[in-house]
Amino acid sequence: MTTRFLLRAGRDLLAGFVACVALAAAAGAQPAKAPPPGAAVATFAGGCFWCMEPPYDKLPGVLSTTSGYMGGTTRNPTYEEVSAGRTGHAEVVQVVYDPKKVSYEKLLEVFWHNVDPTVKDRQFCDVGTQYRTAIFVHTDEQRKAAENSKALLAMTKPFKDPIVTPVVAAGEFWPAEEYHQDYYVRNPVRYTYYRTGCGRDARLKALWGSAATH
Repeated sequence: MTTRFLLRAGRDLLAGFVACVALAAAAGAQPAKAPPPGAAVATFAGGCFWCMEPPYDKLPGVLSTTSGYMGGTTRNPTYEEVSAGRTGHAEVVQVVYDPKKVSYEKLLEVFWHNVDPTVKDRQFCDVGTQYRTAIFVHTDEQRKAAENSKALLAMTKPFKDPIVTPVVAAGEFWPAEEYHQDYYVRNPVRYTYYRTGCGRDARLKALWGSAATH
């Protein structure tokens, strides 16, 4: 039995345990609420959504982060369905931010430095289309900025492998169950065990050096 399998199984067991306590999984995801006036929305798929909340939560100008699902075909998907690869969704973090205080370009920079954009349908120890990377754009302006950012990165990246992260139109966002939200705050020991064991930070440092953030 491989270490990767054990870590993935451990992550699902941890999530399942908390789900049983919270009695939240059976309800499935519900459509997201509209952002407040003056705020903008950005959505990024970077593998495990637990790990994509922290770098945005500490960024000035970010109003909120929500773990959830996007890019699939099933309505009201549950974590169990998505993690099994049955719905076509990716795990994503949706960022609500004040564009007067932080730019979309800055959000893109944070995204790149927190993912491995050289692999398809996986991130670190998690394998499957549900763990794919993607930039889900909500406007034409976001698409232009994302494509420009990707093109610039392709010319300046500190690694040799090509970037395979796609820029795609955002679909309906389904917030994940409550027990997934702010998981790194509510369950710091379990979160750290998973993140470290999955090799996320080691790989990010190898790719990005000192620019890697979390």
